[in-house]
Amino acid sequence: MGIKNIPRNKSVLVRALRKLFEHRALWMYFLLDEAGKNGLDGSKFAPQAIRRCGLYQGGLAADKGTSSSLKTLKRKLFKFPGKLIFEMEFIRCTDDDFDIDFHYCPLVNAWQMQGCSESDISAMCDFAMCGDRGIAEAFGCELDLPRTIARGDDCCSIRFRRKK
Repeated sequence: MGIKNIPRNKSVLVRALRKLFEHRALWMYFLLDEAGKNGLDGSKFAPQAIRRCGLYQGGLAADKGTSSSLKTLKRKLFKFPGKLIFEMEFIRCTDDDFDIDFHYCPLVNAWQMQGCSESDISAMCDFAMCGDRGIAEAFGCELDLPRTIARGDDCCSIRFRRKK
């Protein structure tokens, strides 16, 4: 597969902000690792727990159901710091479609630094994306991930689509 996750923006501030997201990824990795050591299968609980977090976050961003426009989602959750950290490229944003490409992932970087296998990184990425799936659900949408850095693609293509 060969994960390629090389940051273009290497400023001191951006590197410091990325450390916050790397720390989040470490929490997830260590929780799943300890669960496995104790005979628990992380795939049985991690996706739902992370989805619940996304539902909560998405619900707050949607002003508790008062706005389901994906323009609101972009304005509230995809702000300038996140754009720098993940090297986001906004492709399209309408009320019903929101397309973003992430060109760097600090979570993948954290997992790589722990020596995780590419298959484990891909699985943890999928778990982490359950948060974004929850956000999409809170906005009455579905999330499509045609490409991810964790699967060896050149970027993460995140596509929010209004359910028809």
